Amino acid sequence: MSQLNSVIMKRSQELRNDPMVHYNCAQGVFIPFAEKKGLTFDQAKDITANFGGGMRVGSTCGAITGGLMALGLYGVDDPRDAADFIRRMKEKHGDRINCRDLLREEVHSPAEKKPHCDNMVYEAVEIVEDMLKEKGLQG
Repeated sequence: MSQLNSVIMKRSQELRNDPMVHYNCAQGVFIPFAEKKGLTFDQAKDITANFGGGMRVGSTCGAITGGLMALGLYGVDDPRDAADFIRRMKEKHGDRINCRDLLREEVHSPAEKKPHCDNMVYEAVEIVEDMLKEKGLQG
């Protein structure tokens, strides 16, 4: 796994811990990678606006969609790589990737939701960073 103190991870943590604005899980993953790649904050925020909460309907977790977008932004677009990213996330969560299923099975009180979602974001950031390094690309 990548360093928890990487620049991208620190930026992700900064976004997720912003007391004034709630950045969704997709934004928490994608924005740091996008900024490093040259997109503006507003562009990255807007691109990912509808991917939180499982595309706003409890479907695929925003951390996963944000991770897939980040990989694509860096040119990692082979279907096998997408499947590998999803597999790595599934392994950590009993084969679950849908927001509603993750929350139902892994969150047992309202107080557990934010830490759970933060962890999903940080896991996705780590996996994207690892995959970029494995491919000789830097996040």
